[in-house]
Order: sequence, then structure tokens, then C-alpha cells
Amino acid sequence: MNFTLSLLSAKTSTTTITITQFPENPKTLILEQCKTTKDLNQIHAHLIKTRLLCNPSVAENLLESAAMLIPEPSMDYALLIFDKLDKPDSPLYNILIRGFTLKQNPDRAILLFRQMIEQSVQPDEFTFPSVLKACSRLKALKEGEQIHARILKSGLGSKEFIENTLIHMYAHCGEVGNARRVFDGMCERSVFTWNSMFSGYVKSGYWEDVVNLFRKMLDMGVRFDEVTLLSILSACGRLGDLELGKWINEYIEANGLMGNPNLVTSLIDMNAKCGCVANARTLFDQMTQRDVVSWSAMIAGYSQASRCKEALALFHEMQKANVEPNEVTMVSVLSSCAVLGALETGKWVHFYIRKKKLKLTVTLGTALVDFYAKCGAIENAVEVFQKLPSKNLLSWTVLIQGLASNGQGIRALKFFNLMREKNIKPNDVTFIGVLCACSHAGLVDEGRDFFVSMTRDFDIEPRVEHYGCMVDILGRAGLIEEAYQFIKNMPIKPNAIIWRTLLASCRLHRNVEIGEESLKHVVRLELANSVDYILLSNIYASVGRLEDASSVRNQMKERGIKKTPGCSLIELDGVIHEFLAEDNKHPLSDEIYTATEDMINHIKLAGYVPNIAEARLDAEEGDREASVSHHSEKLAIAFGLIRTSPGATIRITKNLRICRDCHSAAKMVSNVFKREIVVRDRNRFHHFKEGSCSCNDFW
Repeated sequence: MNFTLSLLSAKTSTTTITITQFPENPKTLILEQCKTTKDLNQIHAHLIKTRLLCNPSVAENLLESAAMLIPEPSMDYALLIFDKLDKPDSPLYNILIRGFTLKQNPDRAILLFRQMIEQSVQPDEFTFPSVLKACSRLKALKEGEQIHARILKSGLGSKEFIENTLIHMYAHCGEVGNARRVFDGMCERSVFTWNSMFSGYVKSGYWEDVVNLFRKMLDMGVRFDEVTLLSILSACGRLGDLELGKWINEYIEANGLMGNPNLVTSLIDMNAKCGCVANARTLFDQMTQRDVVSWSAMIAGYSQASRCKEALALFHEMQKANVEPNEVTMVSVLSSCAVLGALETGKWVHFYIRKKKLKLTVTLGTALVDFYAKCGAIENAVEVFQKLPSKNLLSWTVLIQGLASNGQGIRALKFFNLMREKNIKPNDVTFIGVLCACSHAGLVDEGRDFFVSMTRDFDIEPRVEHYGCMVDILGRAGLIEEAYQFIKNMPIKPNAIIWRTLLASCRLHRNVEIGEESLKHVVRLELANSVDYILLSNIYASVGRLEDASSVRNQMKERGIKKTPGCSLIELDGVIHEFLAEDNKHPLSDEIYTATEDMINHIKLAGYVPNIAEARLDAEEGDREASVSHHSEKLAIAFGLIRTSPGATIRITKNLRICRDCHSAAKMVSNVFKREIVVRDRNRFHHFKEGSCSCNDFW
């Protein structure tokens, strides 16, 4: 009998093949030559006409081709074939269950398994792994446990590949203890079994268990493979276990495995997470081929080590190498942009995400919200948040914290209330954002209520950070004595940050006595910090005790306490420019200093008077005003004035708390030059506009 079969060639043109005699065993024809639904239709028709479809093995081959081999996302055709079969047996059910699982329809796979049981078709050793994989995909623990019970009743519980799938199912459902019980109960374990258990621990973040199990593996003399090492390196990075990580590195080198890019990428990630970023970069540079995973690992390593400028520089190299970034790359780049205040670069990343239509996952979307908030572009942060297709607790918390640090405390609390209306339970980090919002908005009573609500309504025990927020709330409101007593009555020992917070409040409200007491506690708890002495010096100066103020400054000199150099960053046209106080390393230094002098002269005409108390300690009397005028913030602002178009917002990132003089100057500049200036200092954001600041002159 002649049989005509149309096949698609590699060039996608249609080729017609005439088969003069249909083979008695058509397995090869069906499984190897049948490439499209059209081919399958022709063979199916012939099998029906010749009644070959009644042959179970032929029917099995046809169903397998329809369910798994034809590149058709739908299982409709396979179901059509299956429904026409008379009394399908377990191998036929297995094919369909595997097909549904493979084509991302695991719920149908589980329903088909139930149908199989109802039709009294006995599952075999190949049925259980397929349906357990479907349970894993859905995290269907209850169904998985029922199937486990059926496996034990069937007597197939000792089959290693079934037990491996059980381990995977339990681990994927978060039941790592059950997975380990299956593992421990096995009579024989192959390296695949060990790897299944390692994978389960990794998925659940049980990093110490990964390392402990690997040490047990070594003690038992069990051979491991490259897949094993990937899991162990991941755990070493998370635990900071550099010793074991180095041992694995040496093993990889000694056994000629450095050509495995996955292993080298894991070594890069491990070294970076353990703080050995230079080692990571050496490994990265030695790679002959780098995929997006290796680039992303190195960029993430720089980002996690707070070497954000290097992270962005490497990202630009990645672009030149024409390597398409993925979600991991984007999250790391956005994190670096957030730290540096690199708004333009981060905006480009956002544009790229939209252009490439990358899926805006919760992780990527939250990173975008965090980036915009930390760059002071809070409206952009809110806009991204509202457009997120899905949000988790971290997304809400990031927005609440962002609004609070940008001086929009009341708005932050509105989003908190909206979050509660959606039945999303806050955690301890959320409450830090909420209490900060109360602090910046001057909501003392509300802050007290939220602090009590943490324990009463959400069973969250306040940490030292929450107590610090309450001290800040009370101190900002001028309730210095109450804040002091609050610290004294804390059930946990206050740290230096708590006392420093009170010290800052004393500076604002000119409370000398408690300010002196606060500094004593800070010095007793922590190494001397120039910021603390300067705060007390400013308190003395504010009440006219200039000799005491000078005495504090002299104590700093005598004790060798040097003021941390101020550093300000500004991004223009995708380039980060860095300024230090009285620095002349910038290639446009002469132009910048001229612009700074011009800026200072303009705001002096508007009433600005330099506060020479903010000058560096070793500045001579005649140089003190120049010292103040050349603080890093002022240099960066002046650079922004001459390098951006009129009316454009100037965005500065400062490593320290902005000094009072620069704060006053920035307010004046915003009014005189009609510019909005956004400064992110160590504590918070300052949005200067029309001569005022969002912090209400308290930071």
C-alpha cells in the first residue's frame, strides 16, 4: 500500500515522501519522522483505516508523539486519541500524565491520575514519578502525601528513582524534613539521590544542612559530581564558608574542571559572597566564554560588596559584549543605581525592561520601586508600584519606607492602611518604615499607638531599631526628657545609635544636659566618632557656650579623631562624578570652583551667611569660610548648575549627614536659581524647593 507523508524540512519548506509499504512496526516512522500535527493526522488516519491502532504498542507510539514530541502547546489532539482508545492501560496513562506535566499543565496530570485510579487501572513504577513531578510543580503537598501512601501500599517504595522524585516533591513543597526522612530510609543512594537532597536543601535555604550533608558524603566515601559541587558552592557563598569554598576551588582545578562554565560561575559567586571580590574578578577574566549567568554573577558580586561603580562599569562592558541581560542582572544593576543615586542609568534599565517586554516579576518590580525611592524620585516609585501585576509584603514595605525617607510620612501611612485592608500582615521591617513615617511627619501619638500595636496585634517583639524610631519620634517633637526616660526603661540594652539619635534631638532643641549625657553613653559603647563630638559642639555653640564648643573640637584633635571626609556623587549623562571636600581631582576642577564661588556670591546677596563652625578642624582662621564653601555638596551642586539645563532637578548623594551650612545653602540655591535639589544623605532625603526643605530643618 502506498502512503504519502508530508514532512517539514529543516528549511521549513514542505517535502513529500512516498512510503511504498507501511512498516509492520511503525515506531520509527511515528516517533522519528513525524514532526508536525499534519504528519500525525495522516499517520493517524492510516492507522485507523488499517486497524493497526488496535495494536497497543502502535497506539502507545502515536499517543507519545501527540503528547510530547509534536511542538504543539495544546494536549487536545493527544486527548482525542486517548479518548478513542479502548480500555487504556497504565503505559498510556503514563504518557498523557507526562505530557501534561511537560506542557505546564500539572493540575490536569493529577486529575488524570485520579481518573486512572477510579477506572481501576493499576499505576506502575513509571506512573508515580510523573505524577509526583506534577505535585512538585503545583506544590500540592496533600496530593503528594496521598500518592506517597499509595506508593508504599503498592510495594514500589524501594525503587530509587521513585524515592528521588519523592525527595524532590517534598523539598519543593517546603517539607525538607520529610524529604530527609525518605533520603535516610533508602537502602541504596546514587549520586543523583544525594543531589536531589542537596537541591531540596538549597531550594529551602537550608545552607548549613547542605554543608553538613556534604561532609557526611565525604566521610562515607561517596563519589560526587559537578552537580553536587554547584549546590555546595552555593551554600558556601551563603554561609561565608571560604575554607570549604577554597577546597572545592582546588578540587576543580586539580581535576581539570575549570572548563565547565557553570562551575566557574559558581566559584565567582561564592568568592564574591565571601568578600573575595578580587578572586571572583580574576576567575571571571580568565573565562574564555561568558554567558549572561557569569556576567550577572560578577555584577551581583560587586553590588553585594557595595562596589557599585564597578558593578555599573561591568554592566556597560556587558552591553558592549552584546550579552542580553536577564532579571538577575537587572536587579543587581538597579540595586547599584539605588546606592549611587544613578537615576539616569536606572531609568535606562527601566526603559530596557519595557522595550524587551521582560516580565515584571515581584522581585524585579520591587527592585524598581526601591531604586526610584532611593534616588528621590518618589512619584516614579509610586507609579511603578501601582502598575505591578503582583505585589508581596516586601513590595509594600519598600514603598512605605521610601515614602517615609522622602518626607511623605502621612502618605506612607495611607499605603500602610491600604496594605492592611488587603489583609497583608506587616512584619518587623514594615513597622520600622511605619515608625519612621510617624517620626518625619511629627505624628507622636500615632507613633506610640503603632509601637504598642506591634506586640498587641501582630505578636512582633520590638527590636532595638524600633526603640530607636520611638526615641527619634519623641526627640523630634521636643519631648527630650520623655525620650531620655524611654531609653532608661528599655527592656533591652540601648546601643550607640539610640543615644546618638537622642544626641541629634538635643542639638535641635538645644538641650545641653541630656546632650552631654548622651555623648558619654555613645563613647562608652562605641569607638569615638567625629559626628558625635561635632553634634555636642554644635549644641554648645547654639546656646552661646563657644568656649565649650571649641573645647570639644580640641578634644577631637587631641584624641586623633578625624572627621570622615565628605563625599558627594552626582550623575550626569550616565556618568557618576565624585567630589570630596576641597578636592581638585576632577578634570573640570577650575571651572567647578569658579562656578561654586559664583553660586556662593549669588546666595550671599539673598541673605546667606556661611557658618564657619562647620569648617574642618585644622583650617586656619582666615581659611574657614573657604573651607565651608568648598564642602563636597556645594561642589556637586555647582557642577549640576553649570552642566544641566535651566530648571532641571539636581540630584546629589552624600556619604555623611549633610551639615547645617550646606543645608542652609541648598535652600538658598533652590530659591535663587529656581531649581529643585534632591540630596540623599546618610539618614534621609532632603527635597529642597523654593527655599525650604522636606525635612522641615530636622534630620
